[in-house]
Amino acid sequence: MGSTGWRMARYYLGREEYVRRGPPAFPLRVIVAPVVVASTVVLFGTGIYLLVTHEVQGTAVGLHKASFVVWLVSTTIHVLARLGPMSRALRARYRGLGLRLGVVAVTLVAGVAVATATLPGADQLQDQMSAQVGLDAS
Repeated sequence: MGSTGWRMARYYLGREEYVRRGPPAFPLRVIVAPVVVASTVVLFGTGIYLLVTHEVQGTAVGLHKASFVVWLVSTTIHVLARLGPMSRALRARYRGLGLRLGVVAVTLVAGVAVATATLPGADQLQDQMSAQVGLDAS
């Protein structure tokens, strides 16, 4: 979301490189992108809430599950719509490519670190959920 926000700000501030490329397709910009952003925020927020509170049922669990479904569908639409432009962008050479790839690499490493750090809590919640429905929680 950070890189997309950066591109959006640069476009609306009138930076030549971004204006020349133009905005994304209208449906992606007005419908899909806001749904992806909102569902990502809700998904992460409810996930953190569930890890902190150890809840295994209730409204927050339902909201977490629903936001995942919405996130998966909207992100799939977004990714499929961007495959063509992405393949062209990957073949092109442009200024700042090394820095951009470095930022992506750092972001991926940070994501893996957060996922690894929260895995014990998520495993504990999964065990609690399994026990509730009569599956072995060991």
